[in-house]
Order: sequence, then C-alpha cells, then structure tokens
Amino acid sequence: MIVDTAITGTAAGVPFVAVPPAGDRATAPVVAAWHLMDAPRTEAALAAALPLAGLDAWRIYLGLPRHGARSPEGGAEELMRLGHADAVQNLYGPITAEAAEEFGPAHAELRRRLGFRDGPIGLLGGSLGAAVAQLVIAGGGHDVAAAVLVSPMAQLRPVVAAMGARFGVDYPWSEPSLAIARRLDFVARADEVAACPATLLAVGADDDEAAFRAPARRLRDALAARSVRAELVDVAGMAHAFADEPGTEPAPQLPAAAEVDRLAVEWFARYL
Repeated sequence: MIVDTAITGTAAGVPFVAVPPAGDRATAPVVAAWHLMDAPRTEAALAAALPLAGLDAWRIYLGLPRHGARSPEGGAEELMRLGHADAVQNLYGPITAEAAEEFGPAHAELRRRLGFRDGPIGLLGGSLGAAVAQLVIAGGGHDVAAAVLVSPMAQLRPVVAAMGARFGVDYPWSEPSLAIARRLDFVARADEVAACPATLLAVGADDDEAAFRAPARRLRDALAARSVRAELVDVAGMAHAFADEPGTEPAPQLPAAAEVDRLAVEWFARYL
C-alpha cells in the first residue's frame, strides 16, 4: 500500500515503512532504521519523528519484534508484565536478537521488490533500535558505510541498573542474562562495531547519565581509538524519548527530533 510517497507493508514478516528518494530509485543509497521501545515506538512513528528530510536516499523504517503490528496479546500491559518478570531475558535479549536476524531476509526482499542498489548501506537506530543496528554491524553480513545511533543502548548493564533504581528492584543476574549483557556490551565489542567506518552518536542532554550518556561517551572513545570517524553530540532539550506519547502513530516532529534529523541527514550525506 502506498500513502503519499511512503510504501508500507511487510517484508519477510517484518513491518516496514519505505520512503523512496527524490532522485533515481535504482542508484540512491539506502538507510535502514529501527525505533525505540519508548516514543517513537513503531516504524511509522519513527518515520514521522526522523524523516531524514532532504536526504536523497531510500529510508526504510523497520518494526521491532513485540511492537506495533507484532505486539503480544495484551499489548503494552503484556510488555510491562514481561519486563517486570525479566526485562533482560524476555525483552532486551530476544527483541534485539530477532530484529538483527530478520534484517538480512527483510533487506533482501525489499531490494527485490523496490529495486534499490546492492551496496553500502546506512543504519539508524534509537535506544534498543540502536542496539539492533550495532548487532547488524558486528555481525559482518552487511557493508555498513555510516551509522547514526540516537539515545543508544551502548551497554545493557547500566540500563538495567538504572531501570532497577527507578522501580526499586535489584535485577537478579544469572548466566543466561549475563550472556545477553555481554552480547549487548558494544564498548567491549568495539572491535566488531568498528566495522562501520563512520558513527554518529546523538544523546539527549537530559538523558540518564549512568545508563546512556556515560556509555555513549565510552563507545565514542572506543571507536575513535580504532580509527572510526566517531562523534558524539548532546541534543539540547532531549531526554531519552524524542516523540510525544503514546508514540505509536505518526505525530508532529518535536524540536529535539528535528535537530537529530538535521544531524543525521548531514552525517549520511557526508559518509553514505
């Protein structure tokens, strides 16, 4: 189905919104993007929050597992229940693993259907979606020329600690959950994430220091030490989310999101 210029549907079972370039659809670069668990929390909402306005590229927004059209029965309440039961093993671990694994088949099907080029791509992700982008880079199956990580989850353990402090619980780490934490520690995996030669990290100036801002600095430093063009930008007026709640439908772009959009367009135009 095509609404205005956006193409929506599913590819290899993954919901998507695809916005074609203004120029040649066969030769334009491609940016794939994943949303947050916070607002914007669907592919359509992310496409409205970060439309990459002015970038002459295919912009492919992909839905995360357990979100949007693939929400579990019970919706947000069920996600909350799963998170309270074990956020690491029920949500963070499986969502990121499944999203990274399904990207290859979805990308291949979209390339056949939409006719875009088979070449270096750009990746964009917000929070947990940024973890998916980093897993795709680390997996080595795609030639990623540039990445933009917004409010990124750079290390899982500080995020879990912050969430525990917020809700007054002490997460009981086990070997299965520690294995997920190691997989989602991209500072420790910087050698693999450095496969992308140009990474921009955009972090809210009002975001949680221990959970997101400090890990983003550590990731930037680790990538720069490996000769990656890595930059970190503090976005004024932004906490973690960058769209209004409930964050499931397209909504007017907030000022902080407009600044992130501008930064992302400049980065992809330079390096993609």
